[in-house]
Amino acid sequence: MIAILAPHSKAKHVIKASQIQNIVKDYSEVRIGVLGSHSALEVMDGAKDEGFETVVICQKGRTTPYQRFKRIADEIIIVDKFKDMLLPKIQKKLLEKNVVIVPHRALTAYLGYKPIENSFMVPIFGNRSLFQAEERQNKKNQYYLLEKARIRHPKLFKDPKKINKPSIVKVQEKTRKLERAFFVVSSYSDYKKKSEEKIKQGIISRKDLAKASIEELVIGTYLNFNYFYTPISDQVDFIGIERRLQTNLHDYNALPARQQLDIDVELQNIEVGHTPASIRESLLEKVITTGDKFVQAVKKVYPPGIIGPFSLQSVITKDLDLVVYDVSLRVPGNPIVATTSPYTKYQYGTTFGVGRRIAMEIKKALQQNKLGEIVT
Repeated sequence: MIAILAPHSKAKHVIKASQIQNIVKDYSEVRIGVLGSHSALEVMDGAKDEGFETVVICQKGRTTPYQRFKRIADEIIIVDKFKDMLLPKIQKKLLEKNVVIVPHRALTAYLGYKPIENSFMVPIFGNRSLFQAEERQNKKNQYYLLEKARIRHPKLFKDPKKINKPSIVKVQEKTRKLERAFFVVSSYSDYKKKSEEKIKQGIISRKDLAKASIEELVIGTYLNFNYFYTPISDQVDFIGIERRLQTNLHDYNALPARQQLDIDVELQNIEVGHTPASIRESLLEKVITTGDKFVQAVKKVYPPGIIGPFSLQSVITKDLDLVVYDVSLRVPGNPIVATTSPYTKYQYGTTFGVGRRIAMEIKKALQQNKLGEIVT
């Protein structure tokens, strides 16, 4: 019998790899499950392409897309709040249905890293101890991993008084915990002025500002490079490239300079969509080897390493250097790649995205009796 802890349990480090491996040993007719936000449609679409049944956990009032696109959601479980996914009765239901959960940003944001690591007994496709490395305040965070991999990232300013070049401040918003209030500063005085304005406007809190990341603003072309790897993979797959569409920065930048000067508007970098991109072929060597180096570094720091998709959000400078400014260590959230990337077609003969690549790997693991190696 599987012991499932209440979501507010004080227990620490409860879940062991052996426990999850024992659970999936008894699995038959595996279903792919996902929290109904962020990348759920992409994950379920890929699952259906590979013949899996799907389960989506939706918060009441946020079910319309999953009910409308009937082909991909075989079962919808409705909860009052996303965090109710941690409730023993919901976990029991998922385990009875032989569900493997595919993680994305909303899962970690709504459930929290510690509950996922310590009390969520449903098998996760991914390394659940690695997700926390996305948070910059953690000791072994994404910068730590990039440095171990010897991959260039923007210069960091731990002390705002030392800001001496255009820099970007990344701080969590006060009310919308999924969003970060990015703002650009050029000096310490500029930092003080803009941060105080945002505190007064209620956009950020002083407490969160103290934990903010301040990075050199690297000038160049911004591209998100998407990869895939698991312990049973033959190699690191390069899945494709996209760029973020953000409000209200992009449309503001499209205005003529004279109009920009006439408008007093607070700029934000809230991601609202994606657009496809490609890269010149002579730079592919650099892109592919960067992904390889990152995978090897993560294996040493967070064994068993990366399980599934990851994204290196990068800047290509005028000198054609690749600088990684952010890392996604789960489904990155870029469904546009599924229909636009030529790179999967070069390798597999067909175009697909992260959702289908996950389903392909789960199917391969089932055929080889290795599911326990790609879940934690």
